[in-house]
Amino acid sequence: MSGESPAMIEWKDFEKVLLCAGTVLRVEEFPEARKPAWKLWVDFGPYGVRKTSAQVKALYGAEDLVGRQIVGVINFPPKQVGPFVSEFLLTGFHTDEGVVVTAIERAVPNGARLA
Repeated sequence: MSGESPAMIEWKDFEKVLLCAGTVLRVEEFPEARKPAWKLWVDFGPYGVRKTSAQVKALYGAEDLVGRQIVGVINFPPKQVGPFVSEFLLTGFHTDEGVVVTAIERAVPNGARLA
């Protein structure tokens, strides 16, 4: 970190980002991806099941993800990733070993919004 202060935002800016809890239902290989990635289907409760492409294979096998509650940004527009349409952004933290998925410490309802 350079020690620079981040740009300040207003509360109304934060309120625009829909960060929600969801449970991973299904994980599939994504051989067409340029970098190793999984295809994930996540249940966001009242927001429905949404899919995404996630470059988290360095740290997570499919069996590590299915059933896990994660945090996703669900109000970005869909993004075409090769032959696949990503419908939300899986959040995580970049490390030297790979991306660490933002996980939920205790179960919450699918669709619950980060406060």
